[in-house]
Amino acid sequence: MEEDLIRKKTQLILGGDVLLPAGYKMPYRISRSTAGPGAGKRSAVFSFGGMRVKKGISYDAGEFELTDNDGMLSMTRNGEPFLNGIEIKPVVFHSPEQAFFNLDQRCKYNCKFCTSPLLKEDVTKTLTDEKIVEMIRNATEEQNVLSVALTSGVAESVNDTVDRMVSCVKAIRGEFPKIPIGVEPYADSEVQIKKLKDAGATEMKINLETPRKDIFEMICPELNYDRILKMLRYSVEIFGRGKVTTNLITGIGETDDDLAECMEMLASFGCAAGLRAIRLNDLNRENMENAGVVFNMTEERMIRLVHLQKKIFFDNGLTTRTFDTMCFECGCCDLVPFRDL
Repeated sequence: MEEDLIRKKTQLILGGDVLLPAGYKMPYRISRSTAGPGAGKRSAVFSFGGMRVKKGISYDAGEFELTDNDGMLSMTRNGEPFLNGIEIKPVVFHSPEQAFFNLDQRCKYNCKFCTSPLLKEDVTKTLTDEKIVEMIRNATEEQNVLSVALTSGVAESVNDTVDRMVSCVKAIRGEFPKIPIGVEPYADSEVQIKKLKDAGATEMKINLETPRKDIFEMICPELNYDRILKMLRYSVEIFGRGKVTTNLITGIGETDDDLAECMEMLASFGCAAGLRAIRLNDLNRENMENAGVVFNMTEERMIRLVHLQKKIFFDNGLTTRTFDTMCFECGCCDLVPFRDL
């Protein structure tokens, strides 16, 4: 049964939108993300068998169709029975049980996969520290808010972006002294990482994006691969083993051996790599294709890789259960070892 649910989650992650029944009223506020795989889409979190997936939703078309039979939710896929026992979960901000904010969707680094700076509406421009604290405070009155996370594009300088994040972390920590706070900056100096820790952040995420430097230079030509690795090593020194993570995008030309070698290297110094299957859409497809990326993701490979990921974590004394914030805790966009399997 677990293997069947893992495959269903994989198919949902890699598949298209969910078509809602005509006139169906969502039980919770619809999420509109400005970062991550669902950036720019109206979406909802669907839960089943202890797993959850965040999917784009539509009243017009979709690969998956939601059915409501007197409050019992199920899905078909292209008209065929697919999944029963579904619940729709509330989102705090971007994530269930987590207030996850993108401080600035603008970014001067033209990474080919990223859609955040390409979104037409800048919904992050009003997110002051005070506004974010107020939003978290209001959310705690209605929902179970377990953690907070912050990410940001780099609109001007890296230092300015980190200082903005530091200011926000301090404001949140002042109002919520015990809540876990994860940060996902682009950092290029040890001083920046230390400032975020001193401000009250409890977990760090700096994205390496791919196990191969040649692919990195294709998709993030303005960033520095070696510097990111250096920052991850230093982050583990400051935040501790099992409190530092990084995204590795899968399905963009790397091999299983490439991923195994990179995950092993990261895990050896205490960094837990998350695997994020590439999502292509109308905003990033052309940029990725023009960069010369070769795509190689399948359901079978995605499942195989998460088993490899889990083994590497286990062999190095790591687990996703030490994380209270960001993607491992959310679990909506990836297969997560020690949580989904």
